[in-house]
Amino acid sequence: MLNATMFAVEIGGGVMAGSQALQADALDFLGDTLTYGMSLAVIGLSLRVRATAALIKSATLAFMGLWVLGTTLWHALVLGTPRAEVMGLIGFLALATNAASVLILLKYKDGDANVRSVWLCSRNDAIGNIAVMLAAFGVWSTATGWPDVLVAAMIASLFLNSASKILRQALGEWRLMHKGRRTGELSGKLQTARRT
Repeated sequence: MLNATMFAVEIGGGVMAGSQALQADALDFLGDTLTYGMSLAVIGLSLRVRATAALIKSATLAFMGLWVLGTTLWHALVLGTPRAEVMGLIGFLALATNAASVLILLKYKDGDANVRSVWLCSRNDAIGNIAVMLAAFGVWSTATGWPDVLVAAMIASLFLNSASKILRQALGEWRLMHKGRRTGELSGKLQTARRT
C-alpha cells in the first residue's frame, strides 16, 4: 500500500515538477507494488512457480529500465528545467517510505530469487530517492535540468542491473529444479532396475 500510494504521489509530482528523475522513481514504486504483490502470491508455492515469478519480475524491471532510458534520452533532447523544490520534497517522502520497507525486508535479503527481488527493489528505491534529492539540489544550484536527466539515467541502470541479478538467480533455480527432477528420475529408474 505504501508503494502504490507513493507511485501516485511521485508520478503526479514528477509531471507537476517536470522532473524525469521523479517519474523514473515513480516507475520504481510501481514495479515494487507489482513485485510485492506477486511475491506474496507465490510464497510457499513450488520452486517452479517462484522461479517463474522471478523471471517475470526480471523482464518487467528490464522493460522499465529501457523505458526510463528512452524517455531520459528524449528528455535530454528537449531539456527543460524541473522544479527543484517539488523534487526535493517528494524525494524526501519517497525516501522515508522506502527506508521503512528496507528495514522490514532486511532479514529476507538472501532468500530465493522471488524474495530477493523484493529486497533489491526496495534497496533500489532508497538509493534512487537519495539520488533524486541530490538531483533536486543540482537543479537548484545549476539552474539546469542535467542533474535530473543524469539521475533518471542512473535509476534506469539500477533497474537493468537488478533485472540481470534476478534473472541469473532465477535461471540458476530453474537449472537446480531440473537437475533435481532428473536425479529423481534416475533414482526411480535405479530402484526399478534393482527390484527386477
